[in-house]
Amino acid sequence: MIPVTYEITLALTILTMLCWGSWANTTKMAKGYRFELFYFDYSIAVFLVATVAALTLGMMDSTSNDPQMFSLNFIDNMSTTFKANIGFAMIGGAVFNLANMLLVAAIGVAGMAVAFPIGIGLALIGGAVLSYIVHPAGSAPLLFSGVGLVFMAIIVSALAHAAHNRVEPTQVPAAPLQPRRRGEAAERKPSAMTGIVLSLASGVLMAVWYPLVEIGKRGDLPLGPYTAAFCFSLGVLITTPVYSIFFMRLPVQGREVEFKEYFHARPVHHLIGLLGGLIWTVGTIANFVASSAPSSVNVGPAIAYALGQGAALISTLWGLFVWREFKGARPGVVVRLALMLVLYVAGLGLVAIAPLQGK
Repeated sequence: MIPVTYEITLALTILTMLCWGSWANTTKMAKGYRFELFYFDYSIAVFLVATVAALTLGMMDSTSNDPQMFSLNFIDNMSTTFKANIGFAMIGGAVFNLANMLLVAAIGVAGMAVAFPIGIGLALIGGAVLSYIVHPAGSAPLLFSGVGLVFMAIIVSALAHAAHNRVEPTQVPAAPLQPRRRGEAAERKPSAMTGIVLSLASGVLMAVWYPLVEIGKRGDLPLGPYTAAFCFSLGVLITTPVYSIFFMRLPVQGREVEFKEYFHARPVHHLIGLLGGLIWTVGTIANFVASSAPSSVNVGPAIAYALGQGAALISTLWGLFVWREFKGARPGVVVRLALMLVLYVAGLGLVAIAPLQGK
């Protein structure tokens, strides 16, 4: 099932932005549930949603007469595509998973003011550039002008966070720490540089995963969007135990976590973790489908990725109006926030019209 109009394709990219910008709310909702354990539920949901989508929407053959429309269903696609294509999608999932874990860890250590501007900023710039190189589509001047405005908005957002924190520190609280048990290692207290390093590493990896998946969708026997999502989810599911156990044994902050604690977590925490994975995967599948539309209505992978990374705007709105992160902010901070919103809207607008001007 592939979109046949540009309006539907653009709507799917906007859905991506909403989902990518909203799923992280579940990490705040699951208070007291360490992210190392949260990720097991998250990855399970990613795999289940991608599998259901592949076996339902992915089994619908295209009815379009456009020869560029991908028409193989999921089963046929999996049996005919090259193993290398599957490998690229799975590696993309593995890379994303580590990048996302590092980003969540960076937020816990350094807060939004450091993690999101560095991590998402690098991901936006690097990912859009690499995706455009892999599959050029749309007007390059408009695309990269829009990307530049969005990056400026991220910088202004960081300045607003920094100014607000100087007045009234509001460091994002870490999950409550449990009492130290006999023989257990001391709690880790990260330095200020730790958050910056985690954010940089996350941003670099975030910029790489999408082009990797895009490579898997190219060639003589490419992956369709639902097949790509399924293979991607396998990469996420397989690597989650490896990454999570690593962070459990060498936590970036707090005490070590034992895997048996996963089974002692409250049921609501497991449900919240599953919800987080569901929201993120719906947005990702929408993104893959949008970037796989026929050329006549295709926004292109670079535009789809850049719009998706506008999720930082959605995350900021959640923080402003739901979590009230800037409650009581001074006028100077409010001005920075308003400027950030203007830059984001202008940048995303240029990105949205780039494919139309490039035809």
